[in-house]
Amino acid sequence: MRAFARERVIPAAAGWSEAGAFPSAIVPELARLGLLGLAVPAELGGAGLDALTIALVMEELGAADGSLALTIAAHNSLCIGHLLVGASEEQQGRWLPPLTSGERLGAWALTEPGSGSDAAALRTRAVRTGEDWVLSGAKQFITNASLAGFYVVVALTDEREISAFGIAAGTRGIRAGRPERKMGLHASDTAPLLLEDCRVPGADLIGRPGRAFEDVKKVLDRGRVGIGALALGLGRSAIEIATAYARERRQFGRRIGDFQMVQFPLARARTELDAARLLIHRAAALADAGKPIRKEASMAKLYATEAASRAANAALQVLGGYGYMRDQPVERIVRDARLMEIGEGTSEIQRIVIARELLRAAS
Repeated sequence: MRAFARERVIPAAAGWSEAGAFPSAIVPELARLGLLGLAVPAELGGAGLDALTIALVMEELGAADGSLALTIAAHNSLCIGHLLVGASEEQQGRWLPPLTSGERLGAWALTEPGSGSDAAALRTRAVRTGEDWVLSGAKQFITNASLAGFYVVVALTDEREISAFGIAAGTRGIRAGRPERKMGLHASDTAPLLLEDCRVPGADLIGRPGRAFEDVKKVLDRGRVGIGALALGLGRSAIEIATAYARERRQFGRRIGDFQMVQFPLARARTELDAARLLIHRAAALADAGKPIRKEASMAKLYATEAASRAANAALQVLGGYGYMRDQPVERIVRDARLMEIGEGTSEIQRIVIARELLRAAS
């Protein structure tokens, strides 16, 4: 994975970012490497990897390019993750092989204009009509929305009940809106997803009607481990660049790496990133052992994403004016890392989850 990242991704990442579009031509290569079915069993075309190995893969991808890593994370952890948690064997047999082969990219549609951190406040509705369901509503900030050939869409099927549906791109009544212009992650596609009387066969309901919220929470738990690992890669890359620069850059007749005011931020950042890696690996190992990871996943995501942002900013400061230039990877990393504290549950939400789990365990 590291060799692929260094040889294929890192040299192209700046160009992809400047172009502002996902490099679709790389999809067959991603499929051959198993990156489009990380946790999918081999019999369904996937790599069949455990959670700890997936965390290692996501760290290497994050260190190479945040946009590519996020695209792969959304495809695997969210879209495919929901299918692995909630879909029937028949549905998995229909939907997973095209996703793992690269025939289709996947997207997961939960967030809406009026429901982000408050995931239960969504307004997209699914109404039963004979054997089918008819979905109407709008989703917001959906990664891969314009690229996806398949969507998992979460909708209300009653006032307080949430269900999930598998919908192929091209189905009448579902379409992606205009891609968003973002602060960072320019080569990762983000767009609204619009549903207008979209008719979905009853056979494409994932799980039991009104019981999807528990699946959503499980998907987010696993996804947070992946985002933490992605952020770790971003922060690690920034510190490696800054450390190499500090060894070469000379001011006042000495290497800047000889000055403690440069050494200390690098030391702090590297220590925090190593601590973040241990939190991520603990959560992944617990997942592989079949144990609950809600608190541990939130701890890993919270600490890793904030540590990555601190590391990226420290690296930019070490590089000074050069770090602020767009031809320097650190400038891009600073912008890309910032989203990691927001997506898949903000830092504030992670603190709420951790506190609730602590209080529940003490009761």
